[in-house]
Amino acid sequence: MQLRDFFSSDRKGLSFELFPPKTDEQVENLMATVADLNEFEPDFYTCTYGAGGSTRDRTLQILRAVKERFGHRVATHLTCVGSTVDQLRAYLNTALELGTDYVVALRGDPPKGETEFKQVAGGLRYANELVSLIRSEYPQIGVAVAGYPEVHQEAPSAEIDLENLKRKVDCGADIIVTQLFYENDDYFRFVDQCRARGIDIPIVPGILPVTNLAQIQRITSLCKAKLPQSFVDRLAERESTEWQFQVGVEFATAQVAELLSGGVPGVHFYVLNKSQATSEVLRSLRFVS
Repeated sequence: MQLRDFFSSDRKGLSFELFPPKTDEQVENLMATVADLNEFEPDFYTCTYGAGGSTRDRTLQILRAVKERFGHRVATHLTCVGSTVDQLRAYLNTALELGTDYVVALRGDPPKGETEFKQVAGGLRYANELVSLIRSEYPQIGVAVAGYPEVHQEAPSAEIDLENLKRKVDCGADIIVTQLFYENDDYFRFVDQCRARGIDIPIVPGILPVTNLAQIQRITSLCKAKLPQSFVDRLAERESTEWQFQVGVEFATAQVAELLSGGVPGVHFYVLNKSQATSEVLRSLRFVS
């Protein structure tokens, strides 16, 4: 099945993003999380890829485990950071041998301790170049790219950010998955702006249910996403973990319900290797892909 077919007009796609654990024990815990999430029959799982390929082996381990144990389609993230084109090819070849179905093609963030992206000799500078490489040499692989409803933090303007996205789409991307956001108006405005520029592939909202106020404030500060003040105030009413989890799940449930009513092609959840919050949201909505 082609990647964009999961997000066609007659169905709602569903996918979950994982990240590579550091230990074998954590890998087994993650497999338990995947088993729980399988209740919702996701179309595929994605797994992140550390800066410069720092989690390469773990990423491939997770992809292979999800594929072999559960039979699900899987997608690897892949960035331009710290890799030559030959190294990117080598990774893609290995990922294909393990049964990887799709790639989330990203430029990637600078490694820890660095403030700006640096192209390595023999490497790529932009995500659209990575999309072109995949599309020309690995046409069997579906390609997802990132979109930013609140504008990428390094983009000089929203207009330039949209031009960059259009280049990725024109190079052959199948779907766009958005950065997390908490104001649905930002997503719907972003979609309208994309359509006005001829970007017509599915634009899938990326959702991160909040379970801890301090954690989400750290995450949004890094990616420059906004948290509605009323939501922050509600979360801060009590310090208890149970309270913040409940408030976060209620907010995410209402957010996804509104998105579905607004005609989104599906939902991509950033689950942070845990299942409970996302599971409660999907059960509340009786989500069916």
